[in-house]
Amino acid sequence: MSPIVYFVRHGQTAWNAEQRLQGQADTDINALGREQADRNGARLAELICDPQAFDFVASPLRRTRETMERARQAMGLDPVAYRTDERLVEVHFGDWQGHTFAELETRMPGSSEARQHDKWDFVPPGEYAESYEMLTARVRPWLAEIRQPTVCVTHGGVVRAIFRLVAAMPKSKAAALEIPQDRVLRFEDGRLDWL
Repeated sequence: MSPIVYFVRHGQTAWNAEQRLQGQADTDINALGREQADRNGARLAELICDPQAFDFVASPLRRTRETMERARQAMGLDPVAYRTDERLVEVHFGDWQGHTFAELETRMPGSSEARQHDKWDFVPPGEYAESYEMLTARVRPWLAEIRQPTVCVTHGGVVRAIFRLVAAMPKSKAAALEIPQDRVLRFEDGRLDWL
């Protein structure tokens, strides 16, 4: 039986609010994002009776680290006593990072049409760009290495990859998932449940 894992998406950023593609751009959470992180930390404190038994790991980007630190503080733990893992960073949107789809369509009409047809396997233009399938290949070994109960603060794309890996969710459904920033996702006994 695999250990329990609690996943938390980082709190809202200004770019989230503007529906701007963040990818691996290193943005900060906003006031609402800080409230979300605090509430998720309070929820984790209710769920976890022995936090010392847990590994705490986050994507190394600022928005995930601040979310983790605020959540740990809400749990009454040392805010910075956690580790980061590069494999948990968001999917890279290449040249599209920092833009809204409306802006992309204004600059390059029809540029996002191919993504609408196959959102999971589409690779945006630009160096370092990834598809969700490429992201899933990056996340798979991290998931396989989990040996103890874990709290993971990461990104929407990574959570979509988790649904694909754990629940064998079809690509189109996983790609379309809305990933809330104000709820905790529990992975236990092969099941994923939003709490």
